Amino acid sequence: MRSYSTSILAHLFGIIALILMLVWLLHYREGIEYDSGNPLRVFNTHPFLMYFGFIFLVGQAIMSYHTVPGTHETQKIVHMTLHFIAIVLGIVGICAVFKFHDMVNLVDVYSLHSWIGIGTFCLFGLQWLFGLTFMFQGTRQSRAAMAPWHIAGGRALFYMAICAALTGLMERSAMLKLMPHQRESHLINFTGLAILLFGVFVDMTVGLAHIVS
Repeated sequence: MRSYSTSILAHLFGIIALILMLVWLLHYREGIEYDSGNPLRVFNTHPFLMYFGFIFLVGQAIMSYHTVPGTHETQKIVHMTLHFIAIVLGIVGICAVFKFHDMVNLVDVYSLHSWIGIGTFCLFGLQWLFGLTFMFQGTRQSRAAMAPWHIAGGRALFYMAICAALTGLMERSAMLKLMPHQRESHLINFTGLAILLFGVFVDMTVGLAHIVS
């Protein structure tokens, strides 16, 4: 029951973060379009896909064992499928920022945000492949032995992804401090808080479910 309540809060803050991000990107930042000739619209694909396409879906995948009705096998399939979709959309989101850098002649992978983000994404891909291997080839004993490490690693990488998102939003907010866009800066800050609370309640959902079980 407690994990069900926290999952509701996780969904609430996840949707709030999505709404705030769309307001920011569509109202203040000229929209979202990967194939646009406008570099800003290309760049905006990055924060949108890295949050909704990656972090939000990964959070849903993490909670799927506790929110998706059905057998354990069904939950595993949903878990792996959501992670795969998140990886694909995350790749598109990362390509968008590299494309933006090429369009405006910026250096790639120069900030702490990019270091954390690239590192997290690479480790996440390895985590997914590791889980996929054990899902189809591991014995019951090996899966039981590795499950705690898989869960702990997944939760750590989820928080690393949120850390990457927050440092990225901080970069945008810091740039706006130099210009008279206080409302936009506040909107970015509230978006970051909503993403953080989404992560907190996703983690609480998993933690409380394990305590109950």
